[in-house]
Amino acid sequence: MSLLELIARADGRGLAASGTACLDRCLPPPEDGADPEPLRPLWAGCESGAEWAARLDAVHAALEGAAGRDTTAARVRTLIGAAPRDFAAGPLRAWADACSLLALDIHRESDFPAGDSTRTAEACRADGAAGGGPLCTGELRRQAEILESLAGTAGTAGGATGLRRALDLSTEGRRVLRAVRSRRARGRGRPGGAT
Repeated sequence: MSLLELIARADGRGLAASGTACLDRCLPPPEDGADPEPLRPLWAGCESGAEWAARLDAVHAALEGAAGRDTTAARVRTLIGAAPRDFAAGPLRAWADACSLLALDIHRESDFPAGDSTRTAEACRADGAAGGGPLCTGELRRQAEILESLAGTAGTAGGATGLRRALDLSTEGRRVLRAVRSRRARGRGRPGGAT
């Protein structure tokens, strides 16, 4: 099943977790003393939507300082601000779709010169990243794996297992992206991979 089909079929829980995971992977490394997991409140609300609106507000506020220093953090904060207040599949679907595109766009921008840099995130997603670089291709695969894992545990006693798997996949992806961006920043003589 394609990524677009997985997004179209996902329930509210899957969409919330998928969107959160996409944004989580894209955040830059925290500065000293900053919360290393600023999206943790959203992860905690993905299972049932408990206090979803309040959790969005908390995360938006937590990202305020980082967004002023880093363009990627600002893009993530903008999407947190645009997230639907209601934990319902309809509005969450549009938000998760936007989060998917942002994550793909950031991975495409950070890709080493192995793909076609003129291709948009929409084009990569529509055709399975044909011609895309390894970061973009890996991100497409990761997004699909997360949605499949969440769909496989929806409405079951193992629901928390699906969320844990989504978090693990996202954490792995965040490490990969940060490592690439850090290497690139060092090559340019800039600290920490800020963009």
